[in-house]
Amino acid sequence: MTADLIVTNARVLTMDAFHPRAEAVATAAGRILAVGKRADVEALAGPDTQVIDGKGRTVLPGFVESHLHLVLGGAELGHLHVSGLHGMEALRDAFRRFGAAHPDRPLLMAQGADYAMLDHPVTRHDLDAILPDRPIAMTSHDHHTVWANTAALRAAGILHGMDTPHGHEVVMGADGTATGELLEFEAFAPVIALGGEARLNLGIATGEEPSPWPDAAERAIDKAKIEAGLRHCAAQGITSMVNMDGNRYTLELLREMQAEGRLTARVKVPFHFKPHMDLSALDRAEDMTRDFNDDWLQSGFVKMFMDGVVDSRTAFMLRDYPDQPGHRSEPLFSQDKFYQIATEIDRRGLQIAVHAIGDGAVRTTIDGYEAAQKANGRRDSRHRIEHIELIDASDIPRLGALGITASLQPPHPPGAMDFPLMPTLDRIGRARWKDAYLWKTLADQGAALAFASDWPVTDVSVMRGMQAALTRVPYEGCADERVGLMASLHAYTAGGAWAAHREHLVGRLVPGMAADLVMIDGDVEATPPEAMGTTGIALTICGGRITHQAM
Repeated sequence: MTADLIVTNARVLTMDAFHPRAEAVATAAGRILAVGKRADVEALAGPDTQVIDGKGRTVLPGFVESHLHLVLGGAELGHLHVSGLHGMEALRDAFRRFGAAHPDRPLLMAQGADYAMLDHPVTRHDLDAILPDRPIAMTSHDHHTVWANTAALRAAGILHGMDTPHGHEVVMGADGTATGELLEFEAFAPVIALGGEARLNLGIATGEEPSPWPDAAERAIDKAKIEAGLRHCAAQGITSMVNMDGNRYTLELLREMQAEGRLTARVKVPFHFKPHMDLSALDRAEDMTRDFNDDWLQSGFVKMFMDGVVDSRTAFMLRDYPDQPGHRSEPLFSQDKFYQIATEIDRRGLQIAVHAIGDGAVRTTIDGYEAAQKANGRRDSRHRIEHIELIDASDIPRLGALGITASLQPPHPPGAMDFPLMPTLDRIGRARWKDAYLWKTLADQGAALAFASDWPVTDVSVMRGMQAALTRVPYEGCADERVGLMASLHAYTAGGAWAAHREHLVGRLVPGMAADLVMIDGDVEATPPEAMGTTGIALTICGGRITHQAM
């Protein structure tokens, strides 16, 4: 068989334990045709074969992004980005420049604000001092808090508060009006809606579908934002992704893009189960699983949030927050209810992915998975816990024992990449630093690792994530939790594929598997860890199609 495309003269890391290294890769009809020595692979070229000289650069399986928010990330590319800005003057200048450049936007939305941006907690009055006459808001870097000015709160109809589900809060002041701080997705959804992105926010805010169903013009707007996100991800070498918010609408948009030839990555989308739902809602998850199950679009899993985040003290802890005695937060699902839900999801043969950041949330999730396994018997479920920022020592070996996947984000530990050390480390407390962000410890005790960015919470760049993974400095008195170059690459490729039940298709360069590969602009094994983040992506190929080229 003649190859459609050959990448040769490269340092190929196949992520296949039986044949870990090669010099060239050939693809045909969207699949890997051959992997091996240069002369053998080049012999498969025909007159129409595209041959790419790797020039000694590293070729890997296309990166598997195990936890991102594609739709939100694509939309946010058009927002103001304030990551790294501190102080009122810098914030004011950024918003006013952005407002002048976008005079007709109904909402000026900023992304990447950190909790220590000002020297005091942000209120609507701070934002009023920037632009009092236009609705403005900014999202925290973890995407669990939004701060809005008075104009935005009034336009959204929540200046005087709003009834919200447990765990979501419009924070109210002593004067009976909102302070401007909005905690969790359903509290700030009305503000997001001002910017015309309510449809795209449903997958994470409520898990419900748009009603009425969007017309062709509205879907075109939404697909354009998804396409921008896909293009951005392709430039980082990403060919497969697990979207961590979703509904049927997300999948229908992607299916339309697939038919239009605009789908440039393989995407898994969950059914988002919310605390207010009853078990019959899982029928929708089964419908999505049945209707979307090809090499490009899949569902097959249910996403849940067990808690919030450390910085806003909404992460559920086993012990009191050291800077707020008596407060541990609460899980979004009670223990008994989660046991029931997890058991039913598992009984239906679906995978479960639970956001759990605090050690209390992590334990509740592990206990629920154990209950499901006792009720239904052990199967190849690969249930996942997303983030695991804090874990009690007694729970660490339970992940490996129960077959639970640790879905972790190298950019997340404070100080590793873009997140500042404070206030997170103060919220955790020095006595618990040794229990935070335990990648190596989890792996050493049997947990399977999958790495990701959680984009747009952090930069989606895999190479920057690799640098964070390899250069992270242990907190004072704590162990080194880095897992090394090859283990990190595995967690971004074969490990992510396994966690998504797609190891038969992606994650390794093996004949017959998908022709998804990435060429790093250099020799990744010779690149100093501290330079990893500035190493570019020369080429991305998905399904045998070049989706990014910067050669």
